[in-house]
Amino acid sequence: MIFLDEPTSGLDVQSNLIIREVVSDLVCEGVTVFLTTHNIEEANVMCDRVAIINKGNIVAIDAPESLKKTIPSVQSIEVAFDRNSTDHLKELSRLPMVNDVRKASDKFKIFTEFPSEVIDALVAYAHLHNLKILSITTLGPSLEDVFVRLTGLQRAGDGIHAID
Repeated sequence: MIFLDEPTSGLDVQSNLIIREVVSDLVCEGVTVFLTTHNIEEANVMCDRVAIINKGNIVAIDAPESLKKTIPSVQSIEVAFDRNSTDHLKELSRLPMVNDVRKASDKFKIFTEFPSEVIDALVAYAHLHNLKILSITTLGPSLEDVFVRLTGLQRAGDGIHAID
């Protein structure tokens, strides 16, 4: 059994990939690796089971994909256009069947219960505004969404804060 505390914290991409490969090889050899991390995506990629700890208590423990299925959530669509503008945020939020839109880096994350209809609307929107869609992806809830829900945190605009 090996315990690793934040093994990739502060590492460059190449070193991070090497650490992940070494850990994966150890697991394949039958070694149990206990990993602590604040990087939820790292836990999602590297771990067979994840424990979410809040205020010193384990609030959930399961496989990442099983944890994602525990919360009711609308799906989301991430879309990137060849030209980004903050105007898109308001306009995309007005599309039919869209619950919420957030800017996420160079993409827009659109929350909906009807992804196929919203994708059709996004294609029409891009055509109307003479935009090219560079990428489009549908997503279910993330491990971060599970963490936020189970720990009582609430997203607030551009940040996250605790709720009671």
